[in-house]
This record gives sequence, structure tokens and C-alpha cells, in this order.
Amino acid sequence: MLQLFFVEDINSPELIGDNAHHAERVLRMNSGEELLVSDGNGNWAKCSILSISKKSVELKVIEKGYEEKSNQSVSVLQALPKSDRAKETVELLTAAGVDAIYPWQSARAIGKESDKWEVASIEASKQSRRFYIPKVSPKLDTEKAVGLFKEFDQVLVCHESAASKVSDLVKPAANTLIVIGPEGGLTNEELATFEAAGAKVIKLGRPVLRSAHAGIAAVSAVSALMRVW
Repeated sequence: MLQLFFVEDINSPELIGDNAHHAERVLRMNSGEELLVSDGNGNWAKCSILSISKKSVELKVIEKGYEEKSNQSVSVLQALPKSDRAKETVELLTAAGVDAIYPWQSARAIGKESDKWEVASIEASKQSRRFYIPKVSPKLDTEKAVGLFKEFDQVLVCHESAASKVSDLVKPAANTLIVIGPEGGLTNEELATFEAAGAKVIKLGRPVLRSAHAGIAAVSAVSALMRVW
């Protein structure tokens, strides 16, 4: 499987800085080997290594292409998890194929920062061979989070108190937003606010998942039901 790197210009790509160091020192790549580059917006190129050092990798483009986005997008409003779970959360959501991640400072959220989420999404996109890097928004409070709802065709809030299963309420939609609460759960006020704004409350199943793991479970279920997968 070819390694993927992100570059600004796939027409004249070159790996520099951390990318070059990773290719030369970590992956131990050599001249003549092939790899993939992408601009993170669907454009990609298959390249051959002409020369390599820890500071730069000179490439020759062999083949170029463009991957169309799915006509059904899934995004996640994710309550800030504990700091030691934040990277894992973003990695799992990225691997699941989300189009955007919205960090949310919920009332019971333990985490406080989201400045490293974008870096984690880029690294996870490389690992999962994605030609689209998911958008990571600035941190949102509840008011701003609710303001997002009008941009989506359906908003699904995962909560253990829900009477309806995922399969009961999910419908094919162009844009879906999934809301994942914190380890301490959503407050009654947050849940009421979301429902008043038109969100549907769904139950993932009997097991109560960690906040860091609930997102990938929800995205997987919703994507399968909408036949995105």
C-alpha cells in the first residue's frame, strides 16, 4: 500500500520539513519508490522518488486524479473529551470518514482545548488514505452549536434516554450532523435545547460508550443506514 503525504501543489510536489523527515528517517523510503500526494481537497497524484534526504524529497508525478466527494456528508459535533482522549477521538472520526468535526464546549465537558485537533485530523487522514481532510472548526459553545443545525438536513443527538434506535429515525439526507456528548452526559437543558431546535434523539444501543468511541460507532451506523458505505 502506497504511503500518502499532503502537499500544497500536486502539480510540482516536493516533501519538505516533517514530511521529508518522516519519509526518510521513519519510513526508510528510497529513490525509485512510489508514494501518493494529495492537496486534501480531493486532488491526488502518484509519484516516484527521484532523490531523498531528511530535509527534502524530490518527486516525479506519474499519474494524477481527482476523487469526487460523496453526495451525502456526515459531520460530528463532539463534546470536548479528556485531553488524553482528544487525539484518539479525532483519529477515529477521521478514519470513519466524517466531513467535518465541530469541537463543542458542553456543560459537562472535561476537555478545554481543541487547538491540536486539526493536526490530528491531517495525520489520521494520511493513515487512512483519505484525499479529503475533514474540516475542524474552532471550539463552539452551545449557542453557536445550535446555530449550526440549520445547515443540516438532519441532526441526530446520541443519548441513552432515547426511545428510538438509530435505525428508527435515520433517513437518507445530503447533510447529517451527529451530536456526541461528554463523559458526564448531556444536561437536561442541553437536550431540551437541541430538541427544540429540531434535533432527533437516538439511542446507539444498550452499551454506554466512552465519548471518544461513541462518535465512530454513530458515524458507522448512520453511514451504513444511508448507504454511504
